[in-house]
Amino acid sequence: MKTLRIAAIPALALLALLPGAARAASCCGGGGGGAVVVPRDNRFLLDLSLEAEEYVGQWDQDGVHRPDAPGAQPAQRRVGLAGGWRFARDWQVGLSVPYVWNDNRFSTYSRHTSSVGDTTLSAAWDLHAERSIWKVLSAADLLPSVTVGAALLLPTGLSPYDAIDDQYDVTGRGFYRLDATLAVDKTFRGFSTSLAAAYGVHLERSVNRFNGLFKAPYREQLGDRASASLSAGYRFFVGASGDSLTTTGAFSWLHEADRSLNGNRQRETGLFKTALAATVTWAGTDRDWSLRASWNHALRRDGWGAGFPTTDVLSVGYRHVIR
Repeated sequence: MKTLRIAAIPALALLALLPGAARAASCCGGGGGGAVVVPRDNRFLLDLSLEAEEYVGQWDQDGVHRPDAPGAQPAQRRVGLAGGWRFARDWQVGLSVPYVWNDNRFSTYSRHTSSVGDTTLSAAWDLHAERSIWKVLSAADLLPSVTVGAALLLPTGLSPYDAIDDQYDVTGRGFYRLDATLAVDKTFRGFSTSLAAAYGVHLERSVNRFNGLFKAPYREQLGDRASASLSAGYRFFVGASGDSLTTTGAFSWLHEADRSLNGNRQRETGLFKTALAATVTWAGTDRDWSLRASWNHALRRDGWGAGFPTTDVLSVGYRHVIR
């Protein structure tokens, strides 16, 4: 089974290249940010983001939403730095590194820690680029842009398996993960729609401590992770200069299978989450820079998640591209 699991890793990367093959940062620590995408006909992209995440309860393993204990105010703040390089017309690579502050307040004490989060390396290939966004002159103009690729999550953050005092020091998952990624986008005049999906495999690792306590050595592997996000938006042009304002709404879904200890599946240890998001983006005339603000809201209802905290995330960001 272990051999099959390792052999499946390059197969998952190839999966994204096939027709019909099918992004969440903070569960169990400040995981890596989503892969950056350099717009076509640009060479470099730089991105800075600031995020404030408030924890407002969690779903238990049965999918029942439960509020936090009275007096509890767990929160996390993040700064994300990301860059991308389109080194060929259809090929690009990216890097994303967050820094995480944990701000946890409880009725009897408070705890504040900080550390770098998990790093994401990515590579992508434009399988197809849409031809026209203003007129439909042929059937080919109806085809969307399709980008496929792979992302590697590096466990650079503090995890429950490192030398920490307790779970509130955590800023990362503690596991390597390889994702196959797919992005489908279509723009027509001011309207746009997109689908982003990923499937990832965590690599097994040895463990001898958990949440600051030493354990008898064992091997652990987090379950395979699948995620998808569907969004739609509209772009308004502002004034005569050509600046634009884009509003976008999105629905996201994430599922992580049960983890394994020494090759044995641990039932009811998986994760499941759904969320809604709204984003407003202001872009310059040449679209070489943009400012954005977004709000991500987990659906606090029974059955819309399991084994996962419910959070509200407010984020702002600046993006600059270089031709």
